[in-house]
Amino acid sequence: MLDHYAQNDHGQFQSGGQIPQSGFSRASAQPPSYGSWGEDAGDEYSRWDPRGWSLKNKIFLAVGIIVVIVAVIVGSVLGVRANRYPNYSSLDYSLVDTYSGSSFFDNFEYYTDTDPAHGFVQYISRDNAEWLNLTYATSTSAVLRVDTTYSGSEAASGRQSVRITSNNTYAHGLFIFDILHTPYGCGTWPALWLTDPNNWPAHGEIDVVEAANKGTYGNQATLHTSEGCSMGVKRKEYGTVQNKNCYYEANEYSGCGVKGTESTYGPEFNSNGGGVYAMELRDAGIRVWQWARSSIPSDVTSGSPDPSTWGEAFADFPNTDCDIGSHFKNQSIIANIDLCGDWAGASKYYTDQSSCSGTCETYVRDNADKFSTAYWEFSSFKVYQAS
Repeated sequence: MLDHYAQNDHGQFQSGGQIPQSGFSRASAQPPSYGSWGEDAGDEYSRWDPRGWSLKNKIFLAVGIIVVIVAVIVGSVLGVRANRYPNYSSLDYSLVDTYSGSSFFDNFEYYTDTDPAHGFVQYISRDNAEWLNLTYATSTSAVLRVDTTYSGSEAASGRQSVRITSNNTYAHGLFIFDILHTPYGCGTWPALWLTDPNNWPAHGEIDVVEAANKGTYGNQATLHTSEGCSMGVKRKEYGTVQNKNCYYEANEYSGCGVKGTESTYGPEFNSNGGGVYAMELRDAGIRVWQWARSSIPSDVTSGSPDPSTWGEAFADFPNTDCDIGSHFKNQSIIANIDLCGDWAGASKYYTDQSSCSGTCETYVRDNADKFSTAYWEFSSFKVYQAS
């Protein structure tokens, strides 16, 4: 109807005209109104026309645009960060140290102080270890084991065992550990690891092989560091992540571990003739591989190891959020068999997980004959460094 009328100068409608069409019809316009910010609404415009927006709406729009831009930038940064990954380029490794044969233990010092992991153990000297036959070496292997002779009052302050630390230290390198037998049994806490004993945790700890009690839950490779080392980043590994914060006090002092399958440690690993563990320590990161005896890569057995050909690691600890060079220094190779202590002796592992009888300390003290499987047998350790 309104299309047929136009308004004259006196506000009256007369036929024959056409109401101008611009946005909303002026015929339906309301009297001028004032926004909450004191702005004269004036003429009405399309809701998409900024000329008709209040100052408040314009500010809301500007804030919204800024929020979107910031979100896009943050999302992009986080996306890039989440996909960062170090360049594990191929390195040319050369053999620098070999630990093998009848002189195996000549390369190590025997630790005899109190156990820092609160174990029910007496670490003994080389002379005593050799006298008790707890360490011995032949042309083909070296054995480190727990005492199986003394019980009761003769083991009242802990069962005798051995902990050895290499004389040489390493800032980086490729470590090949050929192992014939891993220790297991209720109350045992064996480990093959690297650290700087005089500067722990400042110089870090790398647990290459570690398990507790019956050893049926697989190997666990773990880092323990000072603050500022996290593994909540992109990683390329097939092991099962346990924790991502490597700070030594985090997660009940458990570090950032990666666990393998049952075949990677203990009875099943031993029954297959053992195998090889390899650990690469470099600025780009720390990686651990493990192979059953029948699956060792030919370049490892030939003495020309090339990690770039080994495929995905069992455990990958990249440098994305952890400065490897500053967290890991002066690393010595350590092998030991602890008893009870913070891991094996904790009730949730000793009793609940492994179903071991009694208390850990009582079991260890009174059952010398139960430790016949608590021994390491090493074929060799080889250390390579990049030229």
